[in-house]
Amino acid sequence: MHRIIRKLLVIVCLLNTGSVFAAEFADTVEHKFADNDGVSIHYAKAGSGPLAVFIHGFPDFWYTWRHQMEGLASDYTVAAMDTRGYNMSDKPVGVENYDMELLINDVAAIIENEGRESAVIIGHDWGGGIAWSFAAARPELTTHLIILNLPHVKNLAQELAKMDEQHRNSQYARNFQGLNSHENITAERLATSLSRGDEDLLAIYLEAFENSSADAMMNYYRANFPREPYTSGAFLEVERIKMPVLQFHGLNDTALIANSLNDTWKELDQDWTLVTLPGVGHFPHHETPEKVTNMMKAWLQLQSD
Repeated sequence: MHRIIRKLLVIVCLLNTGSVFAAEFADTVEHKFADNDGVSIHYAKAGSGPLAVFIHGFPDFWYTWRHQMEGLASDYTVAAMDTRGYNMSDKPVGVENYDMELLINDVAAIIENEGRESAVIIGHDWGGGIAWSFAAARPELTTHLIILNLPHVKNLAQELAKMDEQHRNSQYARNFQGLNSHENITAERLATSLSRGDEDLLAIYLEAFENSSADAMMNYYRANFPREPYTSGAFLEVERIKMPVLQFHGLNDTALIANSLNDTWKELDQDWTLVTLPGVGHFPHHETPEKVTNMMKAWLQLQSD
């Protein structure tokens, strides 16, 4: 009983201790590159301790994790990657270069480059898809899994097959699978959507997206997003998840609705901690950064007890 009470007190204390992001933190990170069969993958590194690898989604880059990196850097070596096609990472041409197996190997390359045997894997959106897939394919490299707004990939495919709300809300993804879809993507539009009126943030995102490939961004959808009739494909073939999972889901997310969270436990062998966030949309680590960061810290601390 005393152990349970102590754990609850840890959570309460951490959730009520705000982490104010220092604007200078991003300037202190070390920029490094890992090689995956000739493809150079950039990542920003800080802190010390066990390794935690952060994987961004669409449209984004390593900087999206600045709040969480700062919050965890006192206890972890934090490494936030630019996935291939984005910002400072290489941008190989061709749909085949964005197959999920290659994206998984990009993450493994960072772990190897850091000389580590395993890492906490953290992903959002497409980064969440990579994270689920990585943890399933490479459990020996994954100590813990943290997911933001990407339902278990098998559940997502099954929800799409129902041809109802999730299928309708995923029309954008089917549009992205089109051969020329990248022609409708501009750095300015993407940066504006993420900066939310912050001129400094707009400049940072604009520079990153101008240095990214819109065609590569669309190749994630072309190579990996489930296609009708949703009865086969990489998302449906993932192995069971063997490590503890912390999952966040902003309930105002219209791209990925909460129905896909149902029955997630059927795909997991260990504990699943689900944090649903009413009033929060697709980017909980942007919209409620302190809550997300502090919950990550509390959960990881409890896992180590």
